Amino acid sequence: MFTGIVEGTGCVESFEERPAAWLLKLRVPRDIADSMGIGDSLACNGCCLTAVHKEGDLLSFELLEETIRLTCFEGVGKGSLINLERPLKADARLGGHFVSGHVDARGRVEVFEQKGKNYYLKVVYPEEFSRYVVYKGSIAIDGISLTVAEADGNSLAVWLIPHTLEVTNLKDCNVGKLVDLEFDILAKYVEKIASGRRDDSPYQPRDV
Repeated sequence: MFTGIVEGTGCVESFEERPAAWLLKLRVPRDIADSMGIGDSLACNGCCLTAVHKEGDLLSFELLEETIRLTCFEGVGKGSLINLERPLKADARLGGHFVSGHVDARGRVEVFEQKGKNYYLKVVYPEEFSRYVVYKGSIAIDGISLTVAEADGNSLAVWLIPHTLEVTNLKDCNVGKLVDLEFDILAKYVEKIASGRRDDSPYQPRDV
């Protein structure tokens, strides 16, 4: 479980297809590397990946075809910046929102421009996910917990403060860029429970 509070960025050393899986080699900040072991999880652009090899500050991860299909990793190459977040500790503050690290879909940046001191980012996404997007709700974009400022059909907009640009890969954002999206997991559970409820459900009030 993650919160969408990005700790820093890693830099792609290589990303290549192997017989069994795709192999991503990522150079990460020393404090993150020192805390990681083989088998540990790390959110990379919002996608939960498992470390399979470690050499100093160079971590390796294996990605399956399903991961490639649902995320933007197929577009990364040497030098690409990747947002990083370690899993939430049980005694830590929840600074963002509940993020599972399971990417739902890819979005495309439609607008990215500075307005005053802040930046305005508008993303379009597959319409079937629009029911999970609400004004002032939460959205994870490339693993960053952000607040929805506008929700219109299959597009959403957020405002970015300078600090967000400084510590994430959005400093390299541009119109047309594909981004990983994870919609609010709490909304998905509510939808599942509500749609599956029947008249004889034990959750319905009953007369004694």
